Amino acid sequence: MKILFIGDVVGSPGREAIKKLLPALKKEYSLDFVIANAENAAGGSGITSKVAEELFNSGVDLLTSGDHIWKKSEIFELINQEERILRPINYPSGSPGKGSAIFKSASGKKIGAINVNGRVFMDALECPFKLSLKAAEELAKETKVIIVDIHAEATSEKVALGWYLDGKVSAVLGTHTHIQTADELIMPRGTAYITDVGMTGPYDSVIGRRVEDVLTRFLTSIPVKFQVADSNIQLHGAVVDVDEASGHALSITRIQRKL
Repeated sequence: MKILFIGDVVGSPGREAIKKLLPALKKEYSLDFVIANAENAAGGSGITSKVAEELFNSGVDLLTSGDHIWKKSEIFELINQEERILRPINYPSGSPGKGSAIFKSASGKKIGAINVNGRVFMDALECPFKLSLKAAEELAKETKVIIVDIHAEATSEKVALGWYLDGKVSAVLGTHTHIQTADELIMPRGTAYITDVGMTGPYDSVIGRRVEDVLTRFLTSIPVKFQVADSNIQLHGAVVDVDEASGHALSITRIQRKL
């Protein structure tokens, strides 16, 4: 089974990249399922129903998120209605939505997905390690194919989760830092890993935001509204080929495409 995971989608430029580039990628890699981290897809921060529908109509099957999931007020209702949107599993019990679930490809193949936030340099949520493992064990009752989005700041925390879940999930894929890393590998027990799959959006920017806005903040320490940049638009992500019988990854391939 071939699964494309698309890195953090930033604003309308990121959505446009998916709309125009995803059809060709589906053909090139014979994709069965497409996941995109969309926590920055609405104006650079958050998800709305209109934005979610646009991404689904563009060919994305599942949206994951992260620490910006609650930025748009409508998400509190939307996430309980739309099963194809996940929030990090380690938010406290009773939070809207869910952090893991079973999904089906167009051909009926089952894919398990887990969305989890890191805690280093981020909000103090529940343990990402124990909750991810618990969710993986539950999903494994229905499918061996399980993809984990670890939305975290610290490289060490992402790598540690990869080792912790090696052999228990098909892939541990990092998001949040918006810079694609070149450390993709298959771990000893069959789990695909990469520290960050990258960003889908404008690359003449500072992780998706206008350079001048970010420089003003760094140079003056004065609060500045960060606008989404609009040039050099690219789609970054990773394709994971998974053996459906074992759940082990056969390969992981980094993707970079320019609009």
